[in-house]
Amino acid sequence: MIEQSNHAKVLKTREVFVHRRVLTGEADVATDLVGLFHDVVARDRGAAATGREDGGQNSYHRRFSRTVGTEQPKDLAGGHVQGHVVEGANVAVVEGPYNIEGFNGELGHSEQFRDTREVLSATLTGNRYFLSMAISESEIAQVRSATDIVALIGETVALKRTGQRWTGLCPFHGEKTPSFSVNAEEGRYFCFGCRASGDQITWVREIQHLDFIEALRLLADRAGIELHEDVNAGPARQERQAALAAMERAVAWYHGRLIESPDARGAREYLRSRGISGETARQFKLGWAPDEWDALTNALKLNEKLLLATGLGFVNKRDRRQDALRARVIFPIFDPAGKAIAVGGRVLPPTSEGFERSDAHVEAKYKNSPETPIYSKRKTLYALNFAKDDIIKSGEIIVCEGYTDVIAFFAVGLPRAVATCGTALGEDHFRLMRNFAKRIVLAYDADAAGQSAAASVYQWERQHEVDVAVARLPKGTDPADLAQRDPEALRKAITEALPFLQFRLERVLEGANVSTAEGRARAAELAMDVLAEHPSELVRDQYLMQVADRLRIDLNTLRARVAELAKSPSERGLREVANQPTPTRAQPRSPLPRPGLEALRLYVHGPEAMKERLIAPYFVNEVQREIFEALCTKQSLSELIDALDLRGQDEAAQVLSELAVQELDRHYSQSDVTAVVAQLMRSAVIAELKSLDRDMREGRVTPEVAMATSRDVKVRVELLETTDGDVAERDLRHWLLERASLTSS
Repeated sequence: MIEQSNHAKVLKTREVFVHRRVLTGEADVATDLVGLFHDVVARDRGAAATGREDGGQNSYHRRFSRTVGTEQPKDLAGGHVQGHVVEGANVAVVEGPYNIEGFNGELGHSEQFRDTREVLSATLTGNRYFLSMAISESEIAQVRSATDIVALIGETVALKRTGQRWTGLCPFHGEKTPSFSVNAEEGRYFCFGCRASGDQITWVREIQHLDFIEALRLLADRAGIELHEDVNAGPARQERQAALAAMERAVAWYHGRLIESPDARGAREYLRSRGISGETARQFKLGWAPDEWDALTNALKLNEKLLLATGLGFVNKRDRRQDALRARVIFPIFDPAGKAIAVGGRVLPPTSEGFERSDAHVEAKYKNSPETPIYSKRKTLYALNFAKDDIIKSGEIIVCEGYTDVIAFFAVGLPRAVATCGTALGEDHFRLMRNFAKRIVLAYDADAAGQSAAASVYQWERQHEVDVAVARLPKGTDPADLAQRDPEALRKAITEALPFLQFRLERVLEGANVSTAEGRARAAELAMDVLAEHPSELVRDQYLMQVADRLRIDLNTLRARVAELAKSPSERGLREVANQPTPTRAQPRSPLPRPGLEALRLYVHGPEAMKERLIAPYFVNEVQREIFEALCTKQSLSELIDALDLRGQDEAAQVLSELAVQELDRHYSQSDVTAVVAQLMRSAVIAELKSLDRDMREGRVTPEVAMATSRDVKVRVELLETTDGDVAERDLRHWLLERASLTSS
């Protein structure tokens, strides 16, 4: 909420305070604050579109850099929007008026904040922006506690239990050895490689690119928690939930028609002919779209808005609502969490070219949902929700072209198959798959489907650190056919899959006529074209030796030719792709004192007795002291990390995020705890004795007092781990507290 009308003065303070309350009132929006807004939605509160409500065309009130929404286009164009005008904003002032990042909320003036300002007057100056959020802290905590972070992250990352933690490959940077750790009890994750960290909400924000409120709403819906928000908040979210609910009902309706309806007899026979049993149909929730214009639309009473939002139908030229799919076997498409987001449909035989419906119209063999607010083809893999457990277990993912091929792999005991949804395999698919497995097997004709994209596949292999292989299926045979005819052959094809480059090279050499010099030369040219596409000179050279041997051609001649081809324009384009920036890793922090880290680790994960023995003066490092003081508030780790972030104590927040996912390497006995406390106290005493020496040199303490105090303190330090340790610890504790009080006074 903008508390002050002088935006320039507020922005220059470089301070932002976030207050989570439902607030009302008008809003004057400063360009410097909202200049980087994305997907801004105007919401009308009845104000005129004249641009006069701020009483003077403040120079900071200019136009948005980008807006989405048409409810108040005149106000948007004029730079003046009224009421709670900004929804789902990503904004904060952290470095002055021209550097903006961070928080979420609605902006507005309000007298409701007067009481809060008085309460905070002791610690807050007047020139601040206040951003309101219409959700209470208790509801946010409820959503966090109800969300299993291991299950949530496990939808995207292959996690394996390691001791009391779960580990996996970090999705935020490329790595071969897992450095990503999850603490299920505390609901935190941390990567020791790139230092990415957060809780359930942070995870959803980073993975799905949502703001705080959107991520919170998504998790609340997932957990079945009703958030008490401003009734006017979140139209986009409400529309998304309505679309998901409609899609879920549609999948259930289609499935019911397949199982029970007489008109689905042909569909059931087709599925049986493809080796799909009733049990399998129920597992994948397969369905049947009847040969009717609007059966689904009428049965579910879907309006035009929902039809378009889900892709389940449309309004035809006669202004009638019409189903998008009819006379088709339905294959529901789910997100990794198991929510229905789209459907794919296949016509029934008799021909492979098309199916003649009752109206004599010839339809394409396959048809899928269009892109919608809940479905993106390039980011979705069919059956990943069913396959992910076995993918994680095996470390391998099988990629098919068709939905029935996927089901066939499940039937032969390889339940780790997925399929693209009517689109070519792309980088977004690789980005998704690398989080689950490092070996990707293409179970389709990679020569036909992958020829034009070969350079991209090599780049994705390197960028996402995966190995792409190709299953050698018999010519003209798809996995569904082979599964019925020879299941063992299908399993063997996966086990013996060839690396992508080797597969393509074998295809060239197998068709070569090596009995003549001309045939060998032609084969060499084709092989070099294939090899030159690979970005690694070392890999190319390994295969060149094989080509030279098989075709009986001088190796150095081939090397020179491939080197030429590798410098072609197409290869230069590949190198440009390879040089595109990747996500920046967090800068490593300076090492912190080991005694303090060990004590904090014990405080977080160790016995309760440890907590009673620690006080703030024991921590000589400022960051470690900030963490300890935060821990003493007894809030959850997620709440503490949020609070540290909000106060700008970034390093403390990062260190606590790291501590949250660590675990003790052994059981700590009472003597072990005493040793840790003693070590921590020694470091504190050494620092305080140096401070005492400075006091003596500057005349604040007499030499006699300083020397006597130093002598007594050192004696007690020596006694810490003896039978007199309790007394020594008590005396040193009292002295350090006394010194701390003198320093603060």
